[in-house]
Amino acid sequence: MSGNHHDPAQIHARLNHPVIDSDGHWIEYFPLLLDYIRNVAGDKAAEGMKSGDEIVGRILTMSLEQRRNERRAQQSWWPFPTKNTRDRATAMIPKLLHERMEELGLDFSVLYPTQGLGLYAIRNDEMRQATCCAFNMYIADSFREFADRLTPVAAIPMNTPAEAIAELEHVKQLGLKAIVMGSVFRRPIPAYAGGGHRTAAWYDVLGLDSEYNYDPVWQKCAELGFAPTFHSAGRGIGLRMSPSNFTYNHIGHFASAGEAVCKALFMGGVTRRFPALKFAFLEGGVGWACQLYADLIGHWKKRNYDALAEVNPANLDRPLLREMFKKYAGRNAADKLSEWQSVSEGEESAAAWAARGREVIDDYAACGIQRPEDFRELFARNFYFGCEADDPMNAWGFNTRVNPYGARIKPLFGSDIGHFDVPDMREVLAEAHELVDEGIITPDDFRDFVFTYPAEFWTGANPDFFKGTAVEHQAAGEKREKGGEERVADRK
Repeated sequence: MSGNHHDPAQIHARLNHPVIDSDGHWIEYFPLLLDYIRNVAGDKAAEGMKSGDEIVGRILTMSLEQRRNERRAQQSWWPFPTKNTRDRATAMIPKLLHERMEELGLDFSVLYPTQGLGLYAIRNDEMRQATCCAFNMYIADSFREFADRLTPVAAIPMNTPAEAIAELEHVKQLGLKAIVMGSVFRRPIPAYAGGGHRTAAWYDVLGLDSEYNYDPVWQKCAELGFAPTFHSAGRGIGLRMSPSNFTYNHIGHFASAGEAVCKALFMGGVTRRFPALKFAFLEGGVGWACQLYADLIGHWKKRNYDALAEVNPANLDRPLLREMFKKYAGRNAADKLSEWQSVSEGEESAAAWAARGREVIDDYAACGIQRPEDFRELFARNFYFGCEADDPMNAWGFNTRVNPYGARIKPLFGSDIGHFDVPDMREVLAEAHELVDEGIITPDDFRDFVFTYPAEFWTGANPDFFKGTAVEHQAAGEKREKGGEERVADRK
């Protein structure tokens, strides 16, 4: 990106639509937050709020050798703007952010927490549930008077469907409109659970091979008018475990975690069973989503039920194979064929697979794919992808010449204000608009990025999401004029 920034007010004045920020961040002010939580929910909830901060603090105070010895990933350090003190205060004080929205060129912002994103990782069930409950009460009280331009995101624990449903109902009673759901969380591996070591764990991605059936949660989201969003983190998992280099761990981690959950929801058939429910994956960009979309289609073409006939060992013509070996590899090699068996091919009958618990050999069975164009309906229709303003790969989502079957993989504008990625909040809108200035995307694409797709996503579950806000009439007009999917179809 060029870095040639302009006054956001001037850019906004040239637009014929509002700017909806679907992923800003506020920074919790712990002294007030802990007092509130302790008063309404007791010491256990307050301890839960502090626990994640204490774990990170412990790792940050370790020496490099200690982190290497325990194989602890280098955590985020110096993660917030400080030299720009006004921006730091803005991220911590809702009233100040509300006052500055016009200055920043933003009409409405959906605000995700910072430390609050880790609440659903609290291992103690009672503490996790109490802390999420109290935290959501706090944000409801803190942002209520600024609802015309700001809405906070509630933390929904997902360790079990029951706790998720209970908190969804609580959040609805609080009047909150946006949620972020736990995902990619650790569960003990049953065979090694007795050892108690932190590495003897697997990661639950909710939609596929989960310990629980989460369909009741998706049903409850639809019933209560919540669009599921995920701000999943991949730092400290797998290949993002450098004990010395935070940036190594940070690059791509939102994308890797988002891909894991998105792929699981798709292949688990969630969008087939809940076609009206929209899901968003925040801060990882849209580039990985375009790649995933294409890969899902590519694998289906080679691994769908009918295509498996091409690799089914039962279809191997062994007499012909013997002739080929005898002619081109010699009699000795041909005589050895009776001893040959490819381990990866396994047994030659579907019955043998079924006897080992693999009755369904079609990996896409839950999706109900009948034709490749179904991917556009089940993926591009239901999934949205949070993108930061300065990411040049945002343009890929609009490229219908590259994305299979002319799909637009929908990017959602997310400012990420409050975090180190944004040293000056006033530059965000200009950075996002540079793709238009440089002729990479069109003004209509930009409108979709910062207005149409955000409005479509948030009102998909709750038509009244923007009621009483600064963008109420524009969002309602956009819905009447085009409708979400008609607008996409018109541009293919």
